[in-house]
Amino acid sequence: MATLIRVTGDWDLAEECAQDAFATAVTRWGADGIPRAPGAWLTTTARHRAIDRLRRARTGTAKEQELLMTMNDEPMFSSTDMDETGIGDDRLRLMFTCCHPALALDTQVALTLRTLAGLSTAEIARAFLVPEPTMAKRLVRAKTKIRNAAIPYRVPPAHLLPERTTAVLAVVYLLYNEGYRASAGADLMRTQLCEEAIRLARVVVDLMPDEPEASGLLALMVLHHARRAARVDVAGDLVPLEEQDRAQWDQDAIAEGVAVLDRAARRGEPGPYQLQAAIAAVHARAPTAAATDWSEIAGLYTLLIDATPTPVVALNRAVAVAMADGPAPGLALVDELVAEDTLRGYHLLSATRADLLRRLDRRAEAAAEYRAAIAAATTDAERRYLTRRLAEVTSSD
Repeated sequence: MATLIRVTGDWDLAEECAQDAFATAVTRWGADGIPRAPGAWLTTTARHRAIDRLRRARTGTAKEQELLMTMNDEPMFSSTDMDETGIGDDRLRLMFTCCHPALALDTQVALTLRTLAGLSTAEIARAFLVPEPTMAKRLVRAKTKIRNAAIPYRVPPAHLLPERTTAVLAVVYLLYNEGYRASAGADLMRTQLCEEAIRLARVVVDLMPDEPEASGLLALMVLHHARRAARVDVAGDLVPLEEQDRAQWDQDAIAEGVAVLDRAARRGEPGPYQLQAAIAAVHARAPTAAATDWSEIAGLYTLLIDATPTPVVALNRAVAVAMADGPAPGLALVDELVAEDTLRGYHLLSATRADLLRRLDRRAEAAAEYRAAIAAATTDAERRYLTRRLAEVTSSD
């Protein structure tokens, strides 16, 4: 993809030709066997397809010649090439390539998630809390800018990696989030996505051991992943944190996450990922739900809001305040978010408000919020959990 974008200047053409190359490989490799250099085979096949497309369009003479020139003199992209980045992982190297600083940060992240992480436009839209048509338009505008501005897609040398690290970490983070809480479908978790995100974070930490936020992100994901076995029951239904069997938590993973976080914190440069990891560590260290230090968590969320002032962080802080000080103060903070109207349609806003109303014994209002949350939820596991909660507040004592 990076090679094709660079020499054609057309993201859509590059995407289509890459897909064609993989489709051809499915047929050819099944009959002829896997070639000695699969990556080179795919790149060459995709380039030939791009040349054919440009010829048919009768408008690609210059680009056609450029493609022909690169057929022999440009080295093929493969894991055996140790380029100037020093990155030995193909996918991560391409992530640094696609996170081009000429694009806005959100656009870098969205395009990389779409192209290299395999997330759909709908999944990316949910990650950014925007409607799918809005995200689709952003992606189209970004591709147009790449073409019209002739933005070069080349693997960056090592000294240019830092300016792209923020975007790459965001890509890895959102990839993990999609795995940890799937945005749609029957299953709550997509474990393979979580494990791939953790693998990529480990590579980044090895590459940049002095980057505390990379370590913070790794610690955050490892600490969350330590709870995976307890998050759903045998029927695949959601088990909330306070009801999880903590004996199922992976203590080795918790120890690793805490150690990684401690090393990052010693640099004295706290950032959003380190703060989120610190929150996860408070949960992980609590022997029981009742022993959780919610005041500390609320304080950490206050710091996180200063670093990342987003409505989702504010919603999480409201939950922490409710757990530390009671449901009424938490509900007041949630109602402020409702008034701001920045999380309209976000099912966790309705679910949180419903839970706080339930705890205040305002059952009719809680039922209405549970129904709204059920209507907006995107996974079967979450819908089943919310439906059980609705039944609790609507049943007669």
